[in-house]
Amino acid sequence: MHFSIAVLTTDTQINVGTIPDELRHVLEPMPSNFLPADNYVFLDGSNLSTELLVNLGNGEFKIKLSKEAINNVLKSRSLVETFLEDNHSVYGVTTGIGNFATVDIPVEKLEDLQYNIIRSHAAGVGNPLSPARTRMLLALRINVLAKGYSGISLNTLQGLIDAFNASCLSWVPEQGSVGASGDLAPLAHLALGIVGEGKMWSPRTGWEDAKRVLKLNGLQPLQLGPKEGLALVNGTQLITSIGAEAVERAQHIAKQADVVAALTLEVLKGTSRAFDSDVQKIRPHKGQIDVAKRLRALLHSDTYPSEIAESHRFCNRVQDAYTLRCCPQVHGIVHDTIDFVQQIIKTEMNSGTDNPIVFADRGEIISAGNFHGEYPAKVLDFLSIAVHELASMSEKRTERLINPALSGLPAYLVEEGGVNSGFMVAHCTAAALVSENKVLCHPSSVDSMSTNAGQEDHVSMGCFAARKALQVIENVEHVIAIELLAACQAIEFLRPLRTTTPLEEVYTTVRNVVKPWDKDRFMAPDIDAVKKLLIENKIWNAVQHHMMFYHAPQEHETRVFSPTAITLGQERAKPRIRVALKRKSCE
Repeated sequence: MHFSIAVLTTDTQINVGTIPDELRHVLEPMPSNFLPADNYVFLDGSNLSTELLVNLGNGEFKIKLSKEAINNVLKSRSLVETFLEDNHSVYGVTTGIGNFATVDIPVEKLEDLQYNIIRSHAAGVGNPLSPARTRMLLALRINVLAKGYSGISLNTLQGLIDAFNASCLSWVPEQGSVGASGDLAPLAHLALGIVGEGKMWSPRTGWEDAKRVLKLNGLQPLQLGPKEGLALVNGTQLITSIGAEAVERAQHIAKQADVVAALTLEVLKGTSRAFDSDVQKIRPHKGQIDVAKRLRALLHSDTYPSEIAESHRFCNRVQDAYTLRCCPQVHGIVHDTIDFVQQIIKTEMNSGTDNPIVFADRGEIISAGNFHGEYPAKVLDFLSIAVHELASMSEKRTERLINPALSGLPAYLVEEGGVNSGFMVAHCTAAALVSENKVLCHPSSVDSMSTNAGQEDHVSMGCFAARKALQVIENVEHVIAIELLAACQAIEFLRPLRTTTPLEEVYTTVRNVVKPWDKDRFMAPDIDAVKKLLIENKIWNAVQHHMMFYHAPQEHETRVFSPTAITLGQERAKPRIRVALKRKSCE
C-alpha cells in the first residue's frame, strides 16, 4: 500500500481561461496516466478494510458487487416501491426533509424532490478533495449502499460503480459538513457530478462540465427515482474515508517512530535496560510490550551486537531522559489508540448510515439516527491527540542530538560551527510543527451547533476532526523525518564504530536519498526526501525482517549490561573491551 501525491496534468489540453478560478487549484491530484487497474474487488457492505479503501483510492482496483449485495439491493428497492404503490408516508420519499418533514410531496414531484435535495445540499466551500480521496469517498458510499438498507435501485448503484471504475470524479469541497445528518454537503457534491451537473474530473478529460466528462467516458448521467437522492447524501462517508487514510498513515508513522527512537538512543549512548521484558510484564499494556519488544530487537544484543553500545558499556550513567527511557510507555499508548480507532473506523465503514433505513426482511422503513458522526468524530480526535505525542517526544530527542551539552557531539551536528549552522533551524521547524499540533489537537467533537431550525440540534463536527487528524499526522511525519536525519548525521561523528545490523540498514536507507552533511546546504529537500521514505514505509521495511529474525529463535532475551543491573551479592563486572574514542564514552 502507498499514499500517492502527484501533480495534475492531462492528456487533453484544456483552455485554462475557460475554467473558473477555483478549478485551477487541486490538492494532490492524480497524474494523467492514472487509470484504474483491471483487478476487481467485490463489495458487499460488510468487509471493507482501511487498507483496501486507501488502495481503492490509489486506483489499484475496480469495483464489482457481490451476488449477496445485488440481492439485498433488489429487495430493499422493492420495498420502497411497494410503499409508494400503497401511498405510505415515508420521510424524504413522500415528504420533505428536515423541518419540511411534515410537508407531503405530490406524486408528480417525487423525482424533482430527489434532484433538489442534491442541488440544494451541494453548498460546500473550500479546496476540493484530491482525486484519490474522492475515489475513497465514492468507493465507501458504494460499499454502504451495497448493504441493501438504503432503498436505492440497482441501476443507480451500478451507475456509481461505473463512474468509479472510469475515475469520473465530482468536484467535492472539503468544508461544509457538520457531521450530522451525515456529510450532507460533500456527499451532495459527489452525487451532483454523477447526475450530470457541476464539474467533474477524469484522467481523460481533466476538469470539465460533468455531463461532458461522463459522455467522453461512455457514461450517462444518473436518472434518479424516489428516495435515491436522499440515499446518495445521507451518511458519514467523508469523515470515515478521510479517517481511514489517517489511520493507515498513523500506523505507518507510529511503527517507524519506534525505529527512529531506537537509532537516536543508540547515538546518544543510552541503555536498553529500561526495555527489559520483566519491566513491561508488571505493567502489561499491549502497546508498551510491543514497543519494548521492537526496541530490544533493534538495539545491542547477542544477535545484533553494536560497537557503539560496547564503547560505553561501563560508563557511570544510570538512566536516560524520559524521551528515551519511556518510549514503550508513551509510544505504546499511541499504538493502542491507533488500534482502537481503526476498529471503530472499520465498523463505521461497513455500517448502514442512511435515514430512513429500509428493512426489507421486516417490511419496514424506520427513521433513526445512524447518520450521526459522533463515533468517527470522537475517535479521530483521540487519534490526533495520541499521534501528536510521537512528535512531542521526537522533537525533544532532536534537541538532545543537536545540543552538545546533552549529546557530546558537535553543536547542531556539523563541523565548523559558526560558518555552518547545521540542524539549528531544522529543529526549529520541528518545534513549530509540534506547537501547531497542540492547537490542532483541540477536539472538534466537543463542539456542537444547532442546525436546520432546531431539528438537528446536536452534531458531531466529525469532518473537521478527520481533516485535522490528517494534518496532525502529516506534521508528525515531518518531525520524525527531521529526527531521523539528525540521528543519521550523528552517526557520522561516531564512525568508524558501527551500530546494530538493523539500524545500519536504516542508516543506509536514508543515505540512499540524502548524503551526509559536511557543510551547510539547502535543507528542505532532505527533509522531504526522508519524509517520503516514511510515507512509503521504507524505514519499517528495512528493519522488519531483522526484528522477525531476532525474535524467532530466542527462548530468552539478551539482557545487556547496565550500571543499574547489579545483582545482589555480585561485584560489578570489569570491562572486557575498550574501544578508543576521541571523547568520553558517555558524553
